Amino acid sequence: MKILKFGGTSVANAENIKLVLDIIINKSQDEKLVVAVSAFSKVTDLLQLAASKAASNDESFKDIVAEIEKKHLEALKQLIPVSEQSGLLSHIKRIINHLETLLDGCFLLGELSPRTSDIILSFGELLSSYIIAEALKQKLKNSIYKDSRELIKTNNHFGKAAVNFEITNQLIADFFASNTAQVVIIPGFIASTLDGINTTLGRGGSDYTAAIIAGALNAEQLEIWTDVNGMYTANPKIVKQAQPIATISYQEAMELSHFGAKVLYPPTIQPVLKKNIPIYIKNTFEPTAEGTLISNNITPHTSLVKGISHIDCITLITLEGSGMIGVAGSSKRLFEVLSNENINVIFITQASSEHSICIGILNSDAETAETAINSAFQLEISQNKIDPCIVEQNLCIIALVGENMKNHQGLSGRMFSTLGKNNVNIRAIAQGASERNISVVINERDVKKALNTLHENFFEENTKQLNLFVMGVGNVGEKFIEQIQQQKKFLRDNLKINLRVIALSNSRKMHFDEDGISLKEWQSLLANGEAADKEQFIANIKSLNLRNSIFVDITANEEVSKTYEHYLKQNVAVVTCNKIACSSAYDNYKNLKNLSRKYNAPFLFETNVGAGLPIIDTVKNLIASGDKVHKIQAVLSGSLNFIFNNFNENNTFHNVVKEAGIQGFTEPDPKIDLSGIDVARKILILIRESGYKMEIDAIENESFIPAECLATTTNEAFFESLQKNAAHFEDIHKEALAKDSRLKYVAQFENGKASVGLQFIPKDHPFYNLEGKDNIVLFYTDRYVDQPLLIKGAGAGAAVTASGIFADVIRIGNV
Repeated sequence: MKILKFGGTSVANAENIKLVLDIIINKSQDEKLVVAVSAFSKVTDLLQLAASKAASNDESFKDIVAEIEKKHLEALKQLIPVSEQSGLLSHIKRIINHLETLLDGCFLLGELSPRTSDIILSFGELLSSYIIAEALKQKLKNSIYKDSRELIKTNNHFGKAAVNFEITNQLIADFFASNTAQVVIIPGFIASTLDGINTTLGRGGSDYTAAIIAGALNAEQLEIWTDVNGMYTANPKIVKQAQPIATISYQEAMELSHFGAKVLYPPTIQPVLKKNIPIYIKNTFEPTAEGTLISNNITPHTSLVKGISHIDCITLITLEGSGMIGVAGSSKRLFEVLSNENINVIFITQASSEHSICIGILNSDAETAETAINSAFQLEISQNKIDPCIVEQNLCIIALVGENMKNHQGLSGRMFSTLGKNNVNIRAIAQGASERNISVVINERDVKKALNTLHENFFEENTKQLNLFVMGVGNVGEKFIEQIQQQKKFLRDNLKINLRVIALSNSRKMHFDEDGISLKEWQSLLANGEAADKEQFIANIKSLNLRNSIFVDITANEEVSKTYEHYLKQNVAVVTCNKIACSSAYDNYKNLKNLSRKYNAPFLFETNVGAGLPIIDTVKNLIASGDKVHKIQAVLSGSLNFIFNNFNENNTFHNVVKEAGIQGFTEPDPKIDLSGIDVARKILILIRESGYKMEIDAIENESFIPAECLATTTNEAFFESLQKNAAHFEDIHKEALAKDSRLKYVAQFENGKASVGLQFIPKDHPFYNLEGKDNIVLFYTDRYVDQPLLIKGAGAGAAVTASGIFADVIRIGNV
């Protein structure tokens, strides 16, 4: 004999019930079945709400009853032929009338006792099981309905009654010994006392009903039919990459179900465990799917962790004080107080100093627990031997579960390190001697990040998912997105990095998609997005709280650069080509670097100097290895190098600057390049990265641009002034020809002083043959004295700048 249980979603409506009937009929061809069914989906919640409203003298409970009646009558009409409906509809209405009478009583009395609540809640299963049993009889004549209240006997602990197994097992055995039906349908969740008073087995008790029957009959197997393909490595609603678990032990399943795995009600395993009855978790909507097998006969598996689970709405209560040290009975008194208040303790930890005991309970029990504990220890509190208990709410318990965790070194460290890297603060830790479970308490807002981070580390071949929030999608931004799209598969397959763009923003619009923006249609999605708002952009990232989050700034906007500290404080990495932040006040630069270290959030800005060239990274490696930079000479503006390489007697200065803008080599405002500000920022950043303190106004800027040109307020006016001052630029070019030199805009640092300006470079200088838009940097250090360390290559252009940004993102993925 097999025992089947179908949950609320499986019997949510007539359409789903038809699938259930097909499964039952198909399985009944081979052997006898007992089928326990839950209430229709959400009906138990509706019953609870109706009872609460009635007890509060709110007449709207009648609307809820009407909704419940409609739901069941519609299902019956769709499942039963019209000719058979009359008597059945009358029976349903009689049950509903009984329900109304009970609720009317609650309304008149203005109260709801636990006993009455159990009776009211039982109507969900009574209605669903009756309808399903009658529908099954239409297709399978040799099937009957049996009221589980006649079989399962409990004490009178209403709400979650304890089963009297001695009497229950005998009643079940006696009934089925004389029963010849091929299929027996029974309502789950409900039972009765020896006096025949309705009781319930707790929310999720339909699983328990099926397990009680299975244990009493020594069933061949117990099948729990639900809406997912078995137990998962994590909650698939929170962790999209969660996978079904093929096989799992009873002990592992109990640990996972205790810690919030909704597929299985924790007590379910108890009646079948000793009799070694296997449990299958199956999907009503994919009946051919393998599902999960729970048993003792588990094949060895290589994974250390079998699953990750969690419990929401947790409160930590800490009792501490010197009066507890070495005093016998303190723990006993604490747990006795909680037991007397019927409060379940989910989590316990105590330091070896005995100075404090920390327990985890549900938020709903927190107020009662606090009052009771402080009352019980009132004397010690008044004598300052023990402090009033500390209550911390809105927490969550995360648990790693697995048989293979036993005696495996470093597993706890791996868990804590993984959470720490994503700035998930651990409030408390517990691990039993069985080593089958490691539990931590964290802030409830971090649960999604924590679950995904741990799942990524333990189940996804260590594939690291990076969540990108990109601001600025101009020339460089477009190239960056193209490169992501092009390299996404390569990174996933070869570097185990999965890139996902969560948000895009320009100056007008922004668009968010938690599951990742489709890069094939990002432009249309952004065009139809919401109005751009930097503050809201930050708020959205904070609200999503995703693991491995990276803010990518591809703007030249000063206001955007001022937001970096907000991201870093949220453990969001910052990758930027925007030079303003790192060339701002030195204190701000150092603050950003310090925040990066404090919150373990990388702050990378390789493209601030030299676009895609590894200049800043090289400086970092020099300093980290103990070298010291004494002198820097550099051509750091690809746009200015392009301009002076192409400025000659055949090309006016005005035309060359225009072309540089068209090619995307200059900033949107070309004065930033031509004034020397851009180069000054770059050399300042290199100086700071080399370990020196300097401000931007300490850099001597020898401008070659007439003041009249720099005073213009629009690009049009600026270009007009370049034409007006054409003779000035021609004179500079003629002077270079006369000196047999080339014009290069050079940045220098030596002996604590820095300057930027146009220079005449002779033929024997390393800068003389610098072509196109290339950059070059010479570092003179303790190790590179006579022959400097030289870095040379393309220093401007959308594609190379985008590749530098991309490289910084990948660096974070490889951390």
